[in-house]
Amino acid sequence: QVRLAESGGGMVHTGGSLTLSCSCSGRRAFYDYVMAWFRQAPGKEREFVAAISASGKRPYYAGSVQDRFVISRNNAENTIYLQMNSLKSEDTATYYCAAPSLVDAGGGRGRGNPNSYPYWGQGTQVSVSS
Repeated sequence: QVRLAESGGGMVHTGGSLTLSCSCSGRRAFYDYVMAWFRQAPGKEREFVAAISASGKRPYYAGSVQDRFVISRNNAENTIYLQMNSLKSEDTATYYCAAPSLVDAGGGRGRGNPNSYPYWGQGTQVSVSS
């Protein structure tokens, strides 16, 4: 019954910005769980983008998006966000919101592994043109 729904994708030029949102329903104690964003480009494997601690105080980023993307959450609204800045063509992908089975998503090793996340949104497309 856990449902995740992303929104905010679109088409932008290189250097532009987009903010993605993900609304979660059906999970008790949403505020106890790490949440994450992944992305998948055509023909590529699903790739970790960012995760955020349950409290929202600690973000984690893939090296490819470090210093450009900002993950945040609003636990009162059961929502997480991904602010994407300075977008590059390489950021073009379908972006997915993910919720783990374990509150910490398995810690350092598990956090970036899509297998740690049984719950996924439908995805939202981000296209960055040159």
